[in-house]
Amino acid sequence: MQDIQPLKNWSMIKDTPIAIAGPCSAETEEQLLATCRQIKENIDVSLLRAGIWKPRTRPGSFEGIGEEGLKWFKAVKEELNMPITTEVANAQHVELALKYGVDVLWIGARSTVNPFTIQEIADALKGVDVPVIVKNPINPDLALWMGAIERIYNSGIRNIAALHRGFSSHQKSKYRNEPMWSLAIALKSELPNLPILCDPSHIAGNRDLILPISQKAIDLDFDGLMIETHYDPTNAWSDAAQQVTPERLAEILNTIKIKQSSSDNPEFVHNLEDLRKQIDTIDTEILEALHHRMKVVDKIGEYKRDNNVTVFQADRWIDVFQNRPNQAQKLELNKTFVEQMFKLIHDESIRIQTKVVNTEKSEG
Repeated sequence: MQDIQPLKNWSMIKDTPIAIAGPCSAETEEQLLATCRQIKENIDVSLLRAGIWKPRTRPGSFEGIGEEGLKWFKAVKEELNMPITTEVANAQHVELALKYGVDVLWIGARSTVNPFTIQEIADALKGVDVPVIVKNPINPDLALWMGAIERIYNSGIRNIAALHRGFSSHQKSKYRNEPMWSLAIALKSELPNLPILCDPSHIAGNRDLILPISQKAIDLDFDGLMIETHYDPTNAWSDAAQQVTPERLAEILNTIKIKQSSSDNPEFVHNLEDLRKQIDTIDTEILEALHHRMKVVDKIGEYKRDNNVTVFQADRWIDVFQNRPNQAQKLELNKTFVEQMFKLIHDESIRIQTKVVNTEKSEG
């Protein structure tokens, strides 16, 4: 997928990083038009968004206004002379969105999880030249996210972007959806030319967290933001807590600090290269230390096998798990990071020792 196009090649994009804003749902013609007018009055954005069909987790919630909303959205586009985007979840949605002049389509998290749904949408897009944004699946599954992008790509679409909206989690958290930034970074590593946007509204679940999440995304070199915006968010028909006013949208976008992804300054380049060489040397030392550690683990496995001792010994693990993070804190290292690292090391040690104790002792 080397020919996926950068955002600057999309016909409606003038500058990056981009901003997409608009209500979670198109509720009434008045609400949609008033919100979009106020957005344009307060801040320049790249695209206006509105949900026309709303796939809800449970029945009984507002599920979108349907085709009538597309008529309103088309009128907004014509009055404000701005491109528009909406979510599609099946072939009929694609057909209707294109009929009413929607400039960019996006695929939601509940659709991304289902390859059958994605394939139906992909089939409907064959022969069509329209940009498509693919949100991550509800659960943290990189292969599923990439698979959805590949299906859209295979339909002939080259203007594709990913949208990171966080992942569902059963753990208590201040977020509605856990950011798990590492998944988005992993996607970028797999598809380095793929533009990646962030949806801080769905990650946050409340408007107070939208600014720090947006700044984090931009600091990670994301290509833009999609922020849910409503002229009266408290009384919104869906996701009221995570929507902001057009005025607050402008404050957020004007507050975010945009950093360069690189610099041509010779001194910066030289110093950065020197520091990276130091990192490379240290990484080699870490790998050599891990290699040596696993050789010792292998030897311990042999002793356990020869003396008929179990692989896992709780007392030893508790000692390691308590002492290493404490040592880390004294070295001003993050305790949680070190705990996670030693869990991985311990899992690999268990794997190695299990293999050793189940191997016959060689004669000789």
